Amino acid sequence: MTPIVIVTTTKDHQEAKQIAHDLVVLKLAASAQISVINSVYRWQGELCETQEFQVSIKAIAANYHAIETAITQRHSYDVPEIYAIPMGAMYPPYRNWLVANAAP
Repeated sequence: MTPIVIVTTTKDHQEAKQIAHDLVVLKLAASAQISVINSVYRWQGELCETQEFQVSIKAIAANYHAIETAITQRHSYDVPEIYAIPMGAMYPPYRNWLVANAAP
């Protein structure tokens, strides 16, 4: 099982917290961390600068599509940022914990 970090951003803390909570309760993710970020991006031809909340979701690659679906069902953005990063070298006990807590 390949550990990954899935990243998404939300408009507010409540939405980020709900997504993180639901993914862990559904056992799709082992854990999730929420950080406040400042984003600069172009949307519908306009330059935007906003405060957002980034959710870093620790999971396994086999759960990616289920997590993507769960995020899009709970997300308020028309085009939510959702991407995965493979986790390379890892402390073995942490890897074992992650896989055990995110396995289907």
